[in-house]
Amino acid sequence: MSAAGRASWWKTSLGLIFTALMLFPVYWMINVSFTRDQDMRKSPPDLFPAHGTLHGYRQVLDQQLPYLGTSLVIGLGTVLVTVVLAAPAGFALAKLRPRGGGVLSFLMLVAQMIPGIIMAMGFYTIYLSLGFLESVPGLIVADSTLSVPFAVLIFTAFMSGIPAELLQAARTDGAGTMRTFWSIVLPMSRNSTVTVALFAFLWSWSDFIFASTLDGGGAHRPITLGIYHYIGNNNQEWNAIMATAVVASLPAALILVLAQRYVAAGVTAGAVKD
Repeated sequence: MSAAGRASWWKTSLGLIFTALMLFPVYWMINVSFTRDQDMRKSPPDLFPAHGTLHGYRQVLDQQLPYLGTSLVIGLGTVLVTVVLAAPAGFALAKLRPRGGGVLSFLMLVAQMIPGIIMAMGFYTIYLSLGFLESVPGLIVADSTLSVPFAVLIFTAFMSGIPAELLQAARTDGAGTMRTFWSIVLPMSRNSTVTVALFAFLWSWSDFIFASTLDGGGAHRPITLGIYHYIGNNNQEWNAIMATAVVASLPAALILVLAQRYVAAGVTAGAVKD
């Protein structure tokens, strides 16, 4: 074997080892979700569930399904709010060049550096006075504050690469600013839209800080709170806890797999200019 072949073999082997180490917690989560309670006390534990059970997944369907539905509504609502607000803002910053656009872009970066707990306490004070606590719309608005600044930067970077000649041709044909944005810019921004939608959904789906601060005991808990309270109340039923974690991970993992090529194109858009 040549030196180049040996180097490639070692790199591949190291990559596989590191990948296996990183994915082992995911495998163990799935393994425990199918393991009976009495089998978890074995030492050493089984690497494969010899006597598999679906008890944990039945518990998920009985107790956690409403929380999954709430998280899905919050995630889709956050995606809708983020795209509706961020896409026009990105177009304005990229093509309309408003006065103070540079300052606004800088503020978008600063907004992403603010710790979530600080924002959560601010929202708590506002929602308490408005009677907006323990509500799904309140969580949608709160989660959107995390995703909108990132989304505006992504849209701005992508839309900056759209040829100005194309927009000028649309204006020559009589299209106004909104018609140009809706009919030309937005369809061309499919990759960045999918990227923004994916990250907005993932952030809202996995949110715990806003959920625990603004909806700690409400009837419409997201799945993160469902798992948290389930662990506190049933800390011995680990197969049910892990089954809940598996089910909660599936939507995000499935969406990421389906949208990965759009995400790769959307994130790198605008990074290289002619």
